[in-house]
Amino acid sequence: MTAPLIAPVIPSSNVPRRRGPGAPGRTVTPLPLASPPEGPPAPCDLVYGVGRIDASGRVADRAITGALDWRTGDRLTLTADAGVVIVRRDPRGMVTLPARAYIVIPAALRRRCGLHAGDLVLLAAAPGEDTLAAYPFAVVEQAIRAHVPFPRSEGGRP
Repeated sequence: MTAPLIAPVIPSSNVPRRRGPGAPGRTVTPLPLASPPEGPPAPCDLVYGVGRIDASGRVADRAITGALDWRTGDRLTLTADAGVVIVRRDPRGMVTLPARAYIVIPAALRRRCGLHAGDLVLLAAAPGEDTLAAYPFAVVEQAIRAHVPFPRSEGGRP
């Protein structure tokens, strides 16, 4: 055999040793563990999904409507705020949830938020607040770019 041997990995002698459970007289050397960098805690009370708006303004994600526990016939109120469509269950709402559990975003709100047929939206449901927000991907991209400097290509587009 002509291949060089691989040197063994021997732990440093200054690593603290502890006794292994159930093995008298045997020592166990703890291995170093990688840990992710500290960041903001992930919100556990939100459910996310992605939907595509059709020509009639409909957008659906069964996981989202299931998490909200919205049912056929529930009345909804839709508003727009800073390019985001907000949907709330409201007994006085002017829109009702159809049997297929999709949300219909009225044309006026779609225009106000710059949404067009075929656009993808990030859906964020807050079941505890009985609320759904539909974020156009342009708004999501703007928020990401505000915090993460992505390099731009020569044409000025990412």
